[in-house]
Amino acid sequence: MSALENDKQPDAVSSVLKVFGILQALGDEREIGITELAQRVMMSKSTVYRFLQTMKSLGYVSQEGESEKYALTLKLFELGAKSLQNLDLIRLADQEMRELSRLTRETIHLGALDEDSIVYIHKIDSLYNLRMYSRIGRRNPLYSTAIGKVLLAWRPEAEVRAILDGVDFVRTTERTLADTGALLPVLDRVRGQGYGEDNEEQEMGIRCLAAPVYDRFGMVIAGLSLSFPTLRFDEEQKSDYVAMLHHAGRNVSAQMGYGDYPW
Repeated sequence: MSALENDKQPDAVSSVLKVFGILQALGDEREIGITELAQRVMMSKSTVYRFLQTMKSLGYVSQEGESEKYALTLKLFELGAKSLQNLDLIRLADQEMRELSRLTRETIHLGALDEDSIVYIHKIDSLYNLRMYSRIGRRNPLYSTAIGKVLLAWRPEAEVRAILDGVDFVRTTERTLADTGALLPVLDRVRGQGYGEDNEEQEMGIRCLAAPVYDRFGMVIAGLSLSFPTLRFDEEQKSDYVAMLHHAGRNVSAQMGYGDYPW
Protein backbone atom coordinates (compact mmCIF):
# COMPACT_ATOMS: atom_id res chain seq x y z
CA MET A 1 0.00 0.00 0.00
CA SER A 2 1.27 3.49 -0.87
CA ALA A 3 2.27 5.91 1.88
CA LEU A 4 -0.47 8.11 0.46
CA GLU A 5 -3.03 5.59 1.67
CA ASN A 6 -1.36 4.86 5.04
CA ASP A 7 -4.21 4.97 7.56
CA LYS A 8 -1.71 5.50 10.36
CA GLN A 9 -0.95 8.99 9.08
CA PRO A 10 -2.83 11.79 10.90
CA ASP A 11 -5.74 12.95 8.75
CA ALA A 12 -4.28 16.41 8.04
CA VAL A 13 -0.86 15.04 7.09
CA SER A 14 -2.42 12.33 4.94
CA SER A 15 -4.52 14.91 3.10
CA VAL A 16 -1.48 17.08 2.40
CA LEU A 17 0.44 14.09 1.05
CA LYS A 18 -2.48 13.22 -1.22
CA VAL A 19 -2.79 16.77 -2.54
CA PHE A 20 0.90 16.97 -3.41
CA GLY A 21 0.82 13.51 -4.92
CA ILE A 22 -1.97 14.64 -7.23
CA LEU A 23 -0.19 17.90 -8.07
CA GLN A 24 3.02 16.05 -8.93
CA ALA A 25 1.15 13.61 -11.17
CA LEU A 26 -0.64 16.49 -12.91
CA GLY A 27 2.71 18.18 -13.41
CA ASP A 28 4.00 15.17 -15.34
CA GLU A 29 1.26 15.42 -17.97
CA ARG A 30 -0.25 18.27 -19.97
CA GLU A 31 -3.67 16.81 -19.15
CA ILE A 32 -4.81 13.55 -17.60
CA GLY A 33 -8.07 11.72 -16.99
CA ILE A 34 -9.30 10.86 -13.54
CA THR A 35 -8.99 7.07 -14.01
CA GLU A 36 -5.33 7.24 -15.02
CA LEU A 37 -4.62 9.82 -12.32
CA ALA A 38 -6.17 7.62 -9.63
CA GLN A 39 -4.02 4.69 -10.78
CA ARG A 40 -0.84 6.79 -10.68
CA VAL A 41 -1.38 8.09 -7.16
CA MET A 42 -2.88 4.79 -5.93
CA MET A 43 -6.09 6.29 -4.63
CA SER A 44 -9.72 5.62 -5.32
CA LYS A 45 -11.37 7.62 -8.11
CA SER A 46 -13.83 9.13 -5.61
CA THR A 47 -10.99 10.40 -3.40
CA VAL A 48 -9.11 11.87 -6.36
CA TYR A 49 -12.29 13.46 -7.68
CA ARG A 50 -12.98 15.10 -4.30
CA PHE A 51 -9.49 16.62 -4.13
CA LEU A 52 -9.60 17.72 -7.77
CA GLN A 53 -12.87 19.57 -7.26
CA THR A 54 -11.42 21.46 -4.29
CA MET A 55 -8.24 22.35 -6.21
CA LYS A 56 -10.38 23.38 -9.16
CA SER A 57 -12.47 25.70 -6.97
CA LEU A 58 -9.25 27.27 -5.64
CA GLY A 59 -7.95 27.85 -9.16
CA TYR A 60 -5.02 25.42 -9.11
CA VAL A 61 -6.56 22.87 -11.49
CA SER A 62 -8.64 23.28 -14.63
CA GLN A 63 -10.91 20.81 -16.38
CA GLU A 64 -10.40 20.59 -20.11
CA GLY A 65 -13.81 21.13 -21.71
CA GLU A 66 -16.05 18.10 -21.68
CA SER A 67 -13.15 15.64 -21.90
CA GLU A 68 -13.09 15.08 -18.14
CA LYS A 69 -9.32 15.55 -18.27
CA TYR A 70 -7.59 17.78 -15.75
CA ALA A 71 -4.53 20.05 -15.94
CA LEU A 72 -2.60 22.41 -13.72
CA THR A 73 -3.25 26.13 -14.09
CA LEU A 74 -0.59 28.84 -13.80
CA LYS A 75 -1.51 29.61 -10.20
CA LEU A 76 1.29 27.43 -8.83
CA PHE A 77 3.70 29.22 -11.17
CA GLU A 78 2.50 32.54 -9.76
CA LEU A 79 3.23 31.34 -6.23
CA GLY A 80 6.67 30.15 -7.24
CA ALA A 81 7.39 33.42 -9.03
CA LYS A 82 6.54 35.38 -5.88
CA SER A 83 8.92 33.23 -3.88
CA LEU A 84 11.70 33.68 -6.43
CA GLN A 85 11.12 37.43 -6.45
CA ASN A 86 11.60 37.56 -2.68
CA LEU A 87 14.71 35.39 -2.90
CA ASP A 88 16.20 37.74 -5.52
CA LEU A 89 15.19 40.76 -3.47
CA ILE A 90 16.81 39.42 -0.30
CA ARG A 91 20.02 38.55 -2.13
CA LEU A 92 20.22 41.97 -3.77
CA ALA A 93 19.30 43.87 -0.61
CA ASP A 94 21.73 42.04 1.65
CA GLN A 95 24.83 43.97 0.56
CA GLU A 96 23.11 47.33 0.97
CA MET A 97 21.74 46.33 4.36
CA ARG A 98 25.18 45.29 5.55
CA GLU A 99 26.56 48.65 4.47
CA LEU A 100 23.77 50.42 6.37
CA SER A 101 24.63 48.30 9.39
CA ARG A 102 28.30 49.23 9.10
CA LEU A 103 27.51 52.93 8.87
CA THR A 104 24.90 53.12 11.63
CA ARG A 105 25.42 50.00 13.79
CA GLU A 106 21.63 49.88 14.15
CA THR A 107 19.03 47.21 13.28
CA ILE A 108 18.22 46.99 9.55
CA HIS A 109 15.05 45.35 8.22
CA LEU A 110 13.68 44.40 4.82
CA GLY A 111 9.91 43.99 4.87
CA ALA A 112 7.22 43.06 2.36
CA LEU A 113 3.43 43.17 2.27
CA ASP A 114 1.53 39.99 3.06
CA GLU A 115 -2.25 40.43 3.01
CA ASP A 116 -2.91 43.03 5.75
CA SER A 117 0.48 42.94 7.50
CA ILE A 118 4.16 43.54 7.02
CA VAL A 119 6.44 40.49 7.14
CA TYR A 120 10.16 40.86 7.81
CA ILE A 121 11.97 38.87 5.11
CA HIS A 122 15.54 39.84 6.02
CA LYS A 123 17.23 41.44 9.00
CA ILE A 124 20.64 42.50 10.27
CA ASP A 125 20.88 42.93 14.03
CA SER A 126 22.19 46.03 15.73
CA LEU A 127 25.81 45.92 16.81
CA TYR A 128 24.80 47.51 20.12
CA ASN A 129 23.72 45.51 23.16
CA LEU A 130 20.52 47.56 23.44
CA ARG A 131 18.56 46.66 20.33
CA MET A 132 15.09 46.17 18.88
CA TYR A 133 13.67 42.67 19.25
CA SER A 134 12.45 41.18 15.97
CA ARG A 135 12.93 38.11 13.80
CA ILE A 136 12.67 37.12 10.15
CA GLY A 137 9.14 35.96 9.44
CA ARG A 138 7.59 38.08 12.15
CA ARG A 139 4.43 39.97 11.20
CA ASN A 140 3.67 43.52 12.31
CA PRO A 141 0.82 45.94 11.56
CA LEU A 142 1.02 48.18 8.52
CA TYR A 143 -0.46 51.21 10.30
CA SER A 144 2.14 51.51 13.07
CA THR A 145 5.40 50.63 11.30
CA ALA A 146 7.64 52.69 9.04
CA ILE A 147 7.88 49.93 6.45
CA GLY A 148 4.12 49.37 6.60
CA LYS A 149 3.45 53.01 5.76
CA VAL A 150 5.91 52.85 2.86
CA LEU A 151 4.19 49.73 1.50
CA LEU A 152 0.81 51.49 1.56
CA ALA A 153 1.76 55.05 0.57
CA TRP A 154 2.09 54.47 -3.19
CA ARG A 155 -1.14 52.46 -3.50
CA PRO A 156 -4.50 53.99 -4.49
CA GLU A 157 -6.69 55.00 -1.56
CA ALA A 158 -9.32 52.43 -2.50
CA GLU A 159 -6.72 49.66 -2.36
CA VAL A 160 -5.43 50.89 1.00
CA ARG A 161 -8.94 50.86 2.39
CA ALA A 162 -9.52 47.35 1.02
CA ILE A 163 -6.26 46.06 2.55
CA LEU A 164 -7.13 47.54 5.94
CA ASP A 165 -10.80 46.60 5.85
CA GLY A 166 -11.47 44.60 9.00
CA VAL A 167 -8.07 45.39 10.54
CA ASP A 168 -8.31 46.28 14.21
CA PHE A 169 -6.05 49.26 14.94
CA VAL A 170 -4.62 48.03 18.24
CA ARG A 171 -3.14 50.88 20.27
CA THR A 172 0.14 49.46 21.54
CA THR A 173 1.32 52.95 22.56
CA GLU A 174 -0.35 56.32 23.05
CA ARG A 175 1.05 57.35 19.64
CA THR A 176 -0.57 54.50 17.64
CA LEU A 177 -2.93 55.81 14.94
CA ALA A 178 -6.60 55.19 15.66
CA ASP A 179 -8.01 54.19 12.26
CA THR A 180 -7.66 54.33 8.48
CA GLY A 181 -8.96 57.90 8.44
CA ALA A 182 -6.05 58.99 10.62
CA LEU A 183 -3.56 56.99 8.54
CA LEU A 184 -4.45 58.35 5.07
CA PRO A 185 -3.00 61.88 5.56
CA VAL A 186 0.13 60.27 7.01
CA LEU A 187 0.49 58.21 3.83
CA ASP A 188 0.19 61.40 1.77
CA ARG A 189 3.10 62.81 3.75
CA VAL A 190 5.13 59.62 3.32
CA ARG A 191 4.60 59.74 -0.44
CA GLY A 192 5.63 63.39 -0.57
CA GLN A 193 8.78 63.08 1.51
CA GLY A 194 9.81 59.65 0.20
CA TYR A 195 10.15 57.85 3.53
CA GLY A 196 8.03 56.47 6.35
CA GLU A 197 8.38 56.90 10.08
CA ASP A 198 7.41 55.01 13.21
CA ASN A 199 7.70 57.53 16.01
CA GLU A 200 7.15 55.19 18.97
CA GLU A 201 3.85 54.05 17.43
CA GLN A 202 4.56 50.33 17.63
CA GLU A 203 6.73 50.28 20.75
CA MET A 204 7.64 53.01 23.21
CA GLY A 205 11.32 53.88 23.10
CA ILE A 206 11.80 52.64 19.51
CA ARG A 207 11.85 54.76 16.35
CA CYS A 208 12.14 53.59 12.75
CA LEU A 209 12.71 55.20 9.36
CA ALA A 210 12.01 53.38 6.08
CA ALA A 211 12.49 53.94 2.35
CA PRO A 212 10.76 52.19 -0.56
CA VAL A 213 12.19 49.56 -2.88
CA TYR A 214 10.71 49.37 -6.41
CA ASP A 215 10.50 46.49 -8.86
CA ARG A 216 11.16 46.85 -12.58
CA PHE A 217 7.57 48.03 -13.15
CA GLY A 218 7.91 50.92 -10.68
CA MET A 219 5.80 49.22 -7.99
CA VAL A 220 6.84 49.47 -4.35
CA ILE A 221 7.46 45.85 -3.38
CA ALA A 222 9.39 46.28 -0.12
CA GLY A 223 10.70 48.71 2.42
CA LEU A 224 14.16 49.09 3.93
CA SER A 225 14.19 50.34 7.50
CA LEU A 226 16.56 51.54 10.16
CA SER A 227 15.42 51.00 13.77
CA PHE A 228 16.96 52.46 16.90
CA PRO A 229 16.18 53.29 20.54
CA THR A 230 15.09 56.90 21.02
CA LEU A 231 17.85 57.44 23.57
CA ARG A 232 20.42 56.83 20.83
CA PHE A 233 18.80 59.20 18.33
CA ASP A 234 19.47 62.86 17.68
CA GLU A 235 17.09 64.72 15.32
CA GLU A 236 20.15 66.08 13.52
CA GLN A 237 20.88 62.48 12.42
CA LYS A 238 17.54 62.13 10.70
CA SER A 239 18.44 63.66 7.35
CA ASP A 240 21.63 61.57 7.20
CA TYR A 241 19.71 58.38 7.99
CA VAL A 242 17.08 59.15 5.35
CA ALA A 243 19.80 59.84 2.77
CA MET A 244 21.46 56.50 3.58
CA LEU A 245 18.14 54.67 3.25
CA HIS A 246 17.40 56.36 -0.07
CA HIS A 247 20.86 55.47 -1.35
CA ALA A 248 20.30 51.83 -0.40
CA GLY A 249 16.74 51.79 -1.76
CA ARG A 250 17.93 53.33 -5.04
CA ASN A 251 20.67 50.72 -5.47
CA VAL A 252 18.40 47.75 -4.72
CA SER A 253 15.67 49.14 -6.99
CA ALA A 254 18.20 49.59 -9.80
CA GLN A 255 19.29 45.97 -9.44
CA MET A 256 15.61 44.95 -9.55
CA GLY A 257 15.38 46.75 -12.89
CA TYR A 258 14.02 50.18 -11.89
CA GLY A 259 16.25 53.10 -12.78
CA ASP A 260 14.01 56.08 -12.01
CA TYR A 261 14.23 56.19 -8.21
CA PRO A 262 12.79 59.60 -7.30
CA TRP A 263 15.06 60.49 -4.34
